[in-house]
Amino acid sequence: MLPATIRAKLGREQRLLLGLIAALLLAWGFGALGGEVTDGETSAFDKKIELFFRHSDDLARTIGPDWLRSAAIDLTALGSETILTLVAVAGVAFLLLRKRRRQGALLAFAIGGGAIVSGLLKHAYDRARPDIVPHLVPVSSASFPSGHAMNSAIVYLTIAALVARSYKEPATRYFIVLLAVLLTGLIGTTRVFLGVHWPSDVIAGWLVGAAWALAMGMLGSLLQKQRKIEQPAQAQGEAPDARLEPILAKSGPPPSR
Repeated sequence: MLPATIRAKLGREQRLLLGLIAALLLAWGFGALGGEVTDGETSAFDKKIELFFRHSDDLARTIGPDWLRSAAIDLTALGSETILTLVAVAGVAFLLLRKRRRQGALLAFAIGGGAIVSGLLKHAYDRARPDIVPHLVPVSSASFPSGHAMNSAIVYLTIAALVARSYKEPATRYFIVLLAVLLTGLIGTTRVFLGVHWPSDVIAGWLVGAAWALAMGMLGSLLQKQRKIEQPAQAQGEAPDARLEPILAKSGPPPSR
């Protein structure tokens, strides 16, 4: 999301163009990283970061206090299929509760489509999980891209992008988006900390997940422009809609007391 000063200087079409360019750059970054992974170019980097989180004399032990390991296991669960499904349902329900049915349908489409893309990419690359350190949580699927990193980016960032559009206050919008970014970053980091993903898996998941969320956010903006989905709620204390000014003018000033 752009700062208010920049948004004021740019038209909606220009903002959409910038968003499209950013989404394409993120997708290109994922493709480039995927090529590096396929060629084995990230092997040294992956192993160095993977070993950084473990004690050299006992690779089954993570660095830091015991509570850090427990916290990582708790946080990583926030990117599991069960939790993400519950969050997605809650996000759609929130929009429906606010009588934003079309936004809710768009959110369901964005998250469902993203989950399909994630599964297809895992099948296409079919990368093996890290084997240089013991896994601290059970895993079964392919490694690239990280499903937790990608799906958490898709779910949390898409929900943030679409739910934030229900508010006009910049502070509220920024808080929602930054909270989603922080949560997505923590979930991805725990996958490396727990030894179940290479760092390049997580970076790839972030890239493609952010690209998808950004694309869905732009789609929401475009549909709002075309008035095919609900407009942002009017912020408390804002000037009334210009279309209401003739009606308010005719009504005259409020009676004195």
